[in-house]
Amino acid sequence: MTMAMNTTITTDDGVRLWASRSGRDGGTPLLLCHGGPGLWDMFEDVAGMLEDEAMVVRWDQRGCGRSQRCAGPWTTERFVADLDAVRQHFGLERMVLLGHSWGAQLALSYALAHPERVDSLVYVSGTGIGPDADWHPAFKTDFLARLGEDPQRLARWQELTGRPQLTEEEDRERAVLQWSIEFEDRERALEHAGRMADPWFGINYECNKALNAEREQLWGTPELYAACQALDVPVLIVDGERDIRPRSAIDSLERALPRVRRVILPEAGHLPWVEDPKGFREAVPAALR
Repeated sequence: MTMAMNTTITTDDGVRLWASRSGRDGGTPLLLCHGGPGLWDMFEDVAGMLEDEAMVVRWDQRGCGRSQRCAGPWTTERFVADLDAVRQHFGLERMVLLGHSWGAQLALSYALAHPERVDSLVYVSGTGIGPDADWHPAFKTDFLARLGEDPQRLARWQELTGRPQLTEEEDRERAVLQWSIEFEDRERALEHAGRMADPWFGINYECNKALNAEREQLWGTPELYAACQALDVPVLIVDGERDIRPRSAIDSLERALPRVRRVILPEAGHLPWVEDPKGFREAVPAALR
């Protein structure tokens, strides 16, 4: 086993990325892609679960978290190139990719661009390859309903969301309230969301807005469906059944992929390794082999 070692990677356009390596020397190379867009790596627990079998690489995406703040560009093509810079830095000819939420979309985009460099893909809590209309309206309704289970939390979130400017402390508070809807265990939801925000690096809203707008343009196209149908890479889809994003959105991806297996964890929400660590720990290692 190796201790976690942090490093800085410089991309071809001069942006510095934070990355960390841990796990077993000689283990399967496993590269993790965090969610967002505009957030940072929150995979310390996942790395801990898997580093007895894998050499685990985590990183903060461009302009986010511990990576250098920059002016973009905020495109999937650029983020795929950054991911490849991380791969090259650690000398990985091939690797397993695990992505969560937006990171699942990024990992899939990388596999479509560079299938020869991906041994397998673990696609966690994504939203499929259909248009946003397949899932986002229902998500918005479910979001307000779940947050509204506690009227005080909903009122406070709405108050903070309506302000033109927030202090760092208020921005963190709003994020924790928003992220609390991701957990099926309502009694521990704020606790889990607070852990996501500790340490707090600040959300890159410009990055978030640009990449979400790009997805609206590119996702759901016949070209994307055709590319997924031709993807000769084994894919494991992992879902929390209690994720408030309609899980039916994933069906579009599952139907398109020629080599796919799906594991649904019935008691978990959007971060399944938090609420069903045993189920997650049993599902993922198969992709590492």
